[in-house]
Amino acid sequence: MHRHEITDRQWALVAPLLPGKATDCGVTAHDNRLFFNAVVWLLRTGAAWADLPERFGNPNSVCRRFRRLAQKKVWEAVFEALKAPELDWVMLDSTVLRAHQHAAGQKKRPRNRVLGRSRGGMSTKIHACIDALGNAVRVIATAGQASDCPQALDLLAGLDTRMVIADTSYDSDANWAYCAEKDIAVVIPNRPNRLEHVPLDKEYYRDRNKIERFFGRMKQYRRLATRYDKTVVSFLAFWHIAAALDWLR
Repeated sequence: MHRHEITDRQWALVAPLLPGKATDCGVTAHDNRLFFNAVVWLLRTGAAWADLPERFGNPNSVCRRFRRLAQKKVWEAVFEALKAPELDWVMLDSTVLRAHQHAAGQKKRPRNRVLGRSRGGMSTKIHACIDALGNAVRVIATAGQASDCPQALDLLAGLDTRMVIADTSYDSDANWAYCAEKDIAVVIPNRPNRLEHVPLDKEYYRDRNKIERFFGRMKQYRRLATRYDKTVVSFLAFWHIAAALDWLR
């Protein structure tokens, strides 16, 4: 088995989730495992599509197939199918990823590229919600300069959890009100300007390092550490694939 390719155990779990199987309607894919390994190779190396090794086939064909599945949200569906979160409590945080010139080079950028100018230049911010064990439950993307606080409600929507842990940037009346309505305990340090301070459970707050470790694992995939993809659809697709593989580790 070549380096950067998935194991037989991992493929046994992923294979039923990809379209193009012999039992599916329509055209049967030539080799789903080879295609998926090509995507994982790109994810791990951060290489350009044109540099895809010959054993994976025509780079343009692989790229178009990947994009087609990304637009149909197949990669997100794979992630959703493989995750089995422990929702006793969840943690929220974000990380800013600088955009490579190939992703941010055009002067006229469509609005759906989700790029913004932060301190480090053109960038995208990934907001994540992880479970009590440190695995991804949900990831969303915004422009790099976007605030963390407004994303909390989207990250928590529909989750049946008893507690949320996050840093001070998520301290807002709207977030506290939502958690109170859903009977969710809040472990978030108060902003200095908050008039009525709420005691912080420091024992639970120490557990927040799990989301930092999650981002550390994700950034070992070079395609995630820097944004090379022009469209946020492709970039988020790679994040969903990496998060799915994290569940299979």
